[in-house]
Amino acid sequence: MDGEHFEAATVRPYAVTGGRVRSATSNLPLETLIEVMPGAVDSRGLPPEKRAILSHAALNYVSIAEVSALLRMPLGVVRILIADLADDGYLTIHTSTPVNVHTGHGQNPALSLSVLESVLNGISAL
Repeated sequence: MDGEHFEAATVRPYAVTGGRVRSATSNLPLETLIEVMPGAVDSRGLPPEKRAILSHAALNYVSIAEVSALLRMPLGVVRILIADLADDGYLTIHTSTPVNVHTGHGQNPALSLSVLESVLNGISAL
């Protein structure tokens, strides 16, 4: 690898994120799925990296790890770009959040301990 190509390869991710190494929501897990909002793929004025993310995720849910591999971009850069796209309303982020089994607070309150105990009691009664 010649010096000029190496320099371009190391500076590029820095330039893509505007020098940022984190954003408020860029600490997303690898398995986080993204969904493109209707009409987002046809948006104008986005940089090529963000357009590439939208086009790869347009037809199906895609994980952050998959986007990073498909675009051959560092995971940290992809996380920042996805967080930016979500903040701007182009994407919806689907992540699994832990549920407190005692209160049921979280994404799925149906998984509270009392509901699970009721299901178990019902099955035992059969």
